[in-house]
Amino acid sequence: MIRLNINGSDREIEVDPETPLLWTLREDLGLTGTKYGCGIAQCGACTVHIDGVATRSCVLPVSAIEPGQKIVTIEGLSADGSHPVQQAWLELDVPQCGYCQSGMIMAAAGLLSQIPNPTDDDINTEITNICRCGTYNRVRAAIKLAAQDNGTQRG
Repeated sequence: MIRLNINGSDREIEVDPETPLLWTLREDLGLTGTKYGCGIAQCGACTVHIDGVATRSCVLPVSAIEPGQKIVTIEGLSADGSHPVQQAWLELDVPQCGYCQSGMIMAAAGLLSQIPNPTDDDINTEITNICRCGTYNRVRAAIKLAAQDNGTQRG
């Protein structure tokens, strides 16, 4: 049995300790907002937060999660879609196909928690997620819009 704190709730699950966190979230816990993309931590579709840090979950075994660490998935970012990044994504109509967007949103939220007013260079350095549809200009604009909100909710 492994105990994980996911989206504010302690969960005990029976899983092989070497199972990637992504598969534990999706298959064992039914949290399918976190996506499988490449399986080698390159694309970022599997991004979640671990203690507030954007982390690629497809290569991270559940045994690497330390007791007490807090995991947040896209389902736990906000209960009602009111997180400033989610609101900016909606306002600027960022997604095209949408597959990568949960990972993009988690990466952007992680960036803004570390660097509240990122420059273009900060965004280029920290947001390395891949979007096959090429929505990078809208992603950048949405990150800047969310940064302007300074944590306030958009209407």
